[in-house]
Amino acid sequence: MRRAIFPGTFDPFTAGHDSIVKRALGFIDEIVIAIGINENKKTYFPVTKRIEMIEQLYAGHPSVRVTMYDCLTINFAHEVEADFIVRGIRTVADFEYEKSIADINRKLSGVETILLFTEPELTHISSSIVRELLRYGRDVTQFLPEGMKLERG
Repeated sequence: MRRAIFPGTFDPFTAGHDSIVKRALGFIDEIVIAIGINENKKTYFPVTKRIEMIEQLYAGHPSVRVTMYDCLTINFAHEVEADFIVRGIRTVADFEYEKSIADINRKLSGVETILLFTEPELTHISSSIVRELLRYGRDVTQFLPEGMKLERG
């Protein structure tokens, strides 16, 4: 079984998140979505709500599971028995940054990183933009994965 970890501080409306997971499942048997717990990072939903919403989104996909991490270390991929790390990319600048991190990670942990680009129509939408729209009461349903309902709890 080929397993990949997809780490981040995901909100369920992170643009492109769902498509990256679905594309990765085309060649990976299981994806572990690892949600970072960072008290200093401003998020719209608490971590428990993010986990609940992401689990709801992938309820019909037994090959996707969700976990959380306090501190992403070079051993985290091994801790969840992942063969790969999956990272989403929006821009060329993201690609350069993620490539350098992938090189460092490979040297330190021996785990390869798979870099997947977000669809072109989503490259200009970041989760921080969506959070601002939400803050001002705007409709963000166009940025949600298909089938996802946004419920603040």
